[in-house]
Amino acid sequence: MSDLTLVSHNLCPYVQRALITLAEKSIPHHRVYVSLADKPAWFTEISPLGKVPLLRVGDEVLFESSVICEYLDETTPGSLHPQTPLERARHRAWIEYASTILNGIVGLYNAGDAAEFADHGARLSDRFAWLERHLGPGPYFADGAFSLVDAAFGPTFRYFDTFESACGIRILDAFPKVGRWRRALMSRPSVSQAVDAGYGDRLEDFLRQRMSHISTLVSGRDVSRASR
Repeated sequence: MSDLTLVSHNLCPYVQRALITLAEKSIPHHRVYVSLADKPAWFTEISPLGKVPLLRVGDEVLFESSVICEYLDETTPGSLHPQTPLERARHRAWIEYASTILNGIVGLYNAGDAAEFADHGARLSDRFAWLERHLGPGPYFADGAFSLVDAAFGPTFRYFDTFESACGIRILDAFPKVGRWRRALMSRPSVSQAVDAGYGDRLEDFLRQRMSHISTLVSGRDVSRASR
């Protein structure tokens, strides 16, 4: 492959999708991190949406995580996608579904009051209920084979580690198949190592600073811990 550089941000779940794919396919690459709050000029010149990840492939730049992951998969031996067109299309649809859940998570942590927060939480529960009905025996989405759908959902589930520990939010407890899949993904090295040891603290700080309802939940847990 050409020389690869992944332009990243250390909290972005879409970057994690690309990192998981790179790890699963054992693809050598360089990594550059940018601050999305203070974007360097070179980044804005090559990112049409002002977002990460970007994949620099020699002189070319790819954007959008699903495109990057499919490119990485298609240009290396083996495949993390099914062989038949119908199953590939089905997997692409579920990758998009993972993105809608991420959008719901953004709505949850930006909700300004308890009522809005509860509304977003209910919508997320509905999303996971639909997922619960369509999961097989596992351990992964396509049962025994790790796929790009798993790479998409790993970062989605990671949010709930911090939601549970920092905010007491336990949306996933109601869905045993989803919980089993989550545990299988979190124990897989490509997923667990897609973030560094400081990720949980950074995410908790990010939530604390949102000036939203979830910020009050995090701060409330802070007070509770301090008083023990």
